[in-house]
Amino acid sequence: VQLQASGGGLVQPGGSVRLSCTASGFTLSTTFMGWYRQAPGKEREVVATISSYGTPQYGDSVKGRFFISRDNPKNTMYLQMNNVKPEDTAVYYCVRIPDLWGQGTQVTVSS
Repeated sequence: VQLQASGGGLVQPGGSVRLSCTASGFTLSTTFMGWYRQAPGKEREVVATISSYGTPQYGDSVKGRFFISRDNPKNTMYLQMNNVKPEDTAVYYCVRIPDLWGQGTQVTVSS
């Protein structure tokens, strides 16, 4: 049972990037899933969550810019990040809430 995140990297301010999280050993669509992030020197924070019904919720700092979704046949969850800002720089983790964390993928927003 594991989560494998990918898609991070260096992005320019105002740009876009999509993170992916593929689950193995369980069915992602039947569980409460989310993306968290942790920036250097800061507390870990929730970015977005998606319920088993497909209902999304977002942290205040990313509302209107980030979008969480999933592809059930691929057993994969996504985080579409638009209009990124330098303060979005962090390690992003996909999570089966509350008990399973992926390895994290670094997103750096810089020109």
